[in-house]
Amino acid sequence: MVKIQIPEAAEKIMEQLNAHGFEAYAVGGCVRDSLLGREPEDWDITTSAKPEQVKEIFPRTVDTGIQHGTVTVLIDRMGYEVTTYRIDGEYEDGRHPREVEFTGNLLEDLKRRDFTINAMAYSSREGLVDAFDGRKDLQRGVVRCVGNAMDRFREDALRILRAIRFCAQLGFDMERETEQAISAIAPNLAKVSKERIQVELTKLLLSSHPERITDVYENGIGPFISDRFERAGKRLAAIGPVCFLPSKKHMRWAGFLRMEDYEAAAAILRDLKLDNETIEGVRTLVSLWKTEIPAHKPAIRKVMSGLSDELFDDLLCFQEAFCREEYRDQLKEVKQYSEEIKKAGDCIRLKDMAVTGRELIEAGRKPGPKLGALLNSLFEEVLKCPECNDREYLMELAKKL
Repeated sequence: MVKIQIPEAAEKIMEQLNAHGFEAYAVGGCVRDSLLGREPEDWDITTSAKPEQVKEIFPRTVDTGIQHGTVTVLIDRMGYEVTTYRIDGEYEDGRHPREVEFTGNLLEDLKRRDFTINAMAYSSREGLVDAFDGRKDLQRGVVRCVGNAMDRFREDALRILRAIRFCAQLGFDMERETEQAISAIAPNLAKVSKERIQVELTKLLLSSHPERITDVYENGIGPFISDRFERAGKRLAAIGPVCFLPSKKHMRWAGFLRMEDYEAAAAILRDLKLDNETIEGVRTLVSLWKTEIPAHKPAIRKVMSGLSDELFDDLLCFQEAFCREEYRDQLKEVKQYSEEIKKAGDCIRLKDMAVTGRELIEAGRKPGPKLGALLNSLFEEVLKCPECNDREYLMELAKKL
């Protein structure tokens, strides 16, 4: 018999539901990950109890999706989603069911789920419920739809990208019928919000197999994400080295879009509703990664001055993954010199310069563009020679400029 270690709080919730005469199981991703020996991110519970019954049993709950049967039970500052067994009605928009019907039958609930590996339930009392051979598919390393693949993707087109994303995260292959259905139903992805599409693409790129994003193009999905996204795929060089980048959003997206003009890269990400911080990080890396940094401390300080410490390190890491072979020895020197610059505490930020604009104004300079130009000239001197970051020296130099 399969044995899964359920967290104490989740076990307590299921025991409480059982004690009140209801069925309760851990379900979905937490069961899948446990069988794979991975640490589940969260523990979802499915039950024969209706939402109002769940709320009567537990003192602290939140109505997170009560129209779809989901109540979050709060225990020890942690939330556990408890969802009533349900049957989905007709999907009118290729994404959401028009209505849901609660049921007392666990198998009816499991058969509406997307993939066999996500359609397993478990309880300490009953063991593993695996009506669709999800465990066998885990062992085979296969992503396969529950029931008819065309029906599952017609119901919710986002499942198309979820299938590819699970393959990337788990290192699995796509079952043949499932893959064929993806290409057939791909146009329906145009009905799905860009935010939801972006979440799946980002998870794919952050996975251990980001190269599987090529599956998106090979299955004809690109045009239904955006025209810009499709064109980027056609210009994409070998994506393999992206897997050597740290699993950070801005780095993986920049690795994917590195052959684009930085403004085009930013436009693609804006289409997909990515956050501004990620977009700016991608713009910076895409615009700078081909520019070889001289192994000369003043030049290195100059580049460092325009970036945060973290983004400068990311740039060097990015260049290491994609640079020309002839640049590698030089890049090693640049990394070594940059560490020496940090260790020495050299001034690489205008705000850290020994003279401020206010001090120059107090010394007789007028506010305005000329003052800004003077500060930049002094800063250039400090970047060339860190020893010049001395108030007295800079005030004297300012008199000559």
